[in-house]
Amino acid sequence: MPHDGSLLQATVVFLLAVVLLVPLAQRLKMGAVPGYLLAGILIGPSVLGLLGNPDNVARLSEMGVVMLLFVIGLELSPRRLWTMRKALFGIGSLQVGLTAVVLGLLAYFLFGQSKAAAIVLGLGLALSSTAFSLQVLAERKDLGKPHGRLAVAILLFQDIAAIPLIAVVPLLGGNVSSADEGNWPLLAVAAGIGVVIVFGRYLLTPVFKWTVGSGLPELSTATALLVVLGTAWVMEHVGVSMALGAFLAGVLMADSPFRHELETQIEPLKGLLLGLFFVGVGMSADLQLLFGMPLIVLGLTLLLVVIKMPLLFALGRSAGGLSQAQALCLAVVLASGGEFAFVVFKLALEHQVLTQQVHDLLVLAITLSMAVVPLVMMALARQLRDKDRPVAETGH
Repeated sequence: MPHDGSLLQATVVFLLAVVLLVPLAQRLKMGAVPGYLLAGILIGPSVLGLLGNPDNVARLSEMGVVMLLFVIGLELSPRRLWTMRKALFGIGSLQVGLTAVVLGLLAYFLFGQSKAAAIVLGLGLALSSTAFSLQVLAERKDLGKPHGRLAVAILLFQDIAAIPLIAVVPLLGGNVSSADEGNWPLLAVAAGIGVVIVFGRYLLTPVFKWTVGSGLPELSTATALLVVLGTAWVMEHVGVSMALGAFLAGVLMADSPFRHELETQIEPLKGLLLGLFFVGVGMSADLQLLFGMPLIVLGLTLLLVVIKMPLLFALGRSAGGLSQAQALCLAVVLASGGEFAFVVFKLALEHQVLTQQVHDLLVLAITLSMAVVPLVMMALARQLRDKDRPVAETGH
């Protein structure tokens, strides 16, 4: 019973913090995400200590990212993915490659990190937050605009690129046992993807016909959850991220007649679990480190944003063909660190590629970068609005 009570208490604390702080953040025109982050910081071990185990929250909150990528996949049929190939693999690879090189060189020469640590830092910090960026774009109603579509393509490539990065980190740490196991997972990944493709192509439609025909809404919801979480589970067990597995399931269902039914069932749960994800990020922030080394933490945060923004802006203008205002919006939205960086840096810490202090500094800098981006959006809001109007009018 004490366990049940603590679980109930944690749920009440989470919901209370969200209900109080998210509307406050939106009233201040910062968006919902900073509200979730602030809620996590306040109820986490660094401030009030109402919820003392961020790891448990983080594990559950991963489901929010999983469902987000499933919904993205539903919007991207294989045909549409093919039409996005230039943005997805061309501009996406340029963004990750250029940003990783610049940040990696800075880590190696300016901050004296080892070669292995510089590689991990460069690639990890090159990734942006899919959950955060899409939330901001959705709040601005920009997902259907050219810079919104380009942002989705870049984010998808980053999510794909995170998979080999996660696989390489143990090798950089000199973990021979992990390297010796490296042959089998390739076969397992291929088998897992094959199972998902076959199931998605030939079995999902009859299953949904049966559940929808039953007339029980809760059965449709359970089936939708089974598809998302089942695919994520299969992918995780063959060595692929749950998020990419869910995305693959969404792509396979994109041409299904039950696509809208699936999206309707998943959407409310996705929003709540995404909120939990950002609360978990806020809980993991070590404020003692911020107060003890404020110049270093804030300097790293600003350095991350200041380096990524010009690179993204240049890519949006030159390779993406965006207007100045659209490229600026793309650059600001994708300038923060990403949720996959938390996974990569935690793995690097476990394999002694990063020290504990460097890991904690990076986690805090990424968290703060998610709070800085809405402030930059507010500062540029009038400028972006004034420049966007003529573009919108000519588009009609």
